[in-house]
Amino acid sequence: MNVAKRRLTIWGALLALLAAGIAYALRPQPIQVDLAVAETGTLRVTIDEEGETRVRDVYTLHAPLRGQLQRITAEPGDVVMTGETLLAQIEPAAPAFLDARTEAELQAAVEAARAAYNLAAAELNKAKADLTFVEGERARARMLIERRTISQRSLEDAERAYNVAEANLATAEAGLKVREHELHQARSRLLSRQDISSRSGACECVAVTAPVSGVVLQVIRRSEGVVEAGTPLLNIGDPADLEIVVNLLSEDAVQIRPGKKAIITGWGGEDLKAVVQRIEPFGQTKVSALGIEEQRVDVVLDFSDGPEHWRSLGHGYRVDAHVILFEGKVLKLPLGVLFRQGNEWAVFVAEDGRARLRPIVVGQRNSLSFEVRNGLKSGEKVILYPSDRITNDVAIVER
Repeated sequence: MNVAKRRLTIWGALLALLAAGIAYALRPQPIQVDLAVAETGTLRVTIDEEGETRVRDVYTLHAPLRGQLQRITAEPGDVVMTGETLLAQIEPAAPAFLDARTEAELQAAVEAARAAYNLAAAELNKAKADLTFVEGERARARMLIERRTISQRSLEDAERAYNVAEANLATAEAGLKVREHELHQARSRLLSRQDISSRSGACECVAVTAPVSGVVLQVIRRSEGVVEAGTPLLNIGDPADLEIVVNLLSEDAVQIRPGKKAIITGWGGEDLKAVVQRIEPFGQTKVSALGIEEQRVDVVLDFSDGPEHWRSLGHGYRVDAHVILFEGKVLKLPLGVLFRQGNEWAVFVAEDGRARLRPIVVGQRNSLSFEVRNGLKSGEKVILYPSDRITNDVAIVER
C-alpha cells in the first residue's frame, strides 16, 4: 500500500471516529427527575391561625363614686375572696381651687348671710320685748278680772296677745337658727384645701371589696389620685378557667362547626387538644398588614386536656390553633406533583423510564399533601415538581 492510500485510510478512520463521538454526545439524554411514591397515610386538613388565651369570665372592678383613691397595693396573681378581700379605698376628694371672681362671690354671700343673721337676731330681740310686754298685760288683766273691773273679753284678748307673742318668739328663734346655719354654709364654701385637711380626722373611706373570688389579673389604676365614678381599677378572674379565641377569615369560619377538634401548638409546651365551642355571629372588618380589608370572625375553643397540661398559660397568651376539617387514612401524594391539564388535575407517572401523563381526581388537601381519589394506585411513582421539559413519553431517570 502506497503512502497516499495509507494517509487516506488513517484520515478516514479519524473522521469516522469523530463523527461517532459527535453522534454519541448529541444523542437524546434522559431527564433527571425527583420522584414521589403514592402511598396510604394519614392526611390532616386544618385551618391554621394565631390565637389568644383568655379567662372565660373577666370582672372589671370600677370606682363606685368620685373621690380620692388611695394607692392600690394588690398585685397581679393575688388570690381574692368575694366580699372579704379589700382591694381599694376611696375618700372624699378635696375641693377645687377658687378663682378671684368665685372667691369674691362667696365672700359677698358670707356678708349677706351675716346681715341676714343680724336681722334675725334683731327680730328675736323684738319678739322677746313684745312677749315681756304682753306678759305684763296678761298679769294685770287677771288681777283686774278678780276685782270685776274689766270684762271677760278683755282678759281673753290679753291671753290671745300673750300666745301670739310667744309664738312670734319661737318663730324668731327658729329664724335665727336658720340664718346661723346659712352663715356657716357660706363660710364653709370659702374653706381652703389646707383648712379641710387640718380639720379632717379619721378617714371616712368607702371600702371597695372583691366582687367575685379569683385572682387579680391586672391592676389598671394603681397610683393615688382623684378618680371619677366608673373608673376601671382592677381585672379579676379565674386563670384555671381559660378558653382560646381565634380570629379567622369569614370564608374559613363558615367551614367550621361547634364540636370540631383542634390542635394547639406554638405556646412553649407540648401540643394540646381543643374543641370548637362556638363561632361568634358577628364579624368585624380589619385591615391586614398588606393594607387589605378583611372580614374576620372570632371562633372560641375550649381545652380538651386538663388544666395540669396548660397550667403555665395565662390570660392573653399567644398560641397557634389548627382547627381540623378532615383527618383520615387516604392515598396521598405531595402537593408538588400536581398541575392543571385543561380543566383537570394531572400528574406525570414514571413507567419504564418514561414520563406518562395521567389525569387524576383530587380529594382533600392541605398545604403539603393531597388525597388521590382516582387515577393512581398505591406504590406508583410520580414526578415531583415537573418542569416544562417534562412531556408525555419523554425519557427520564431518577436523580
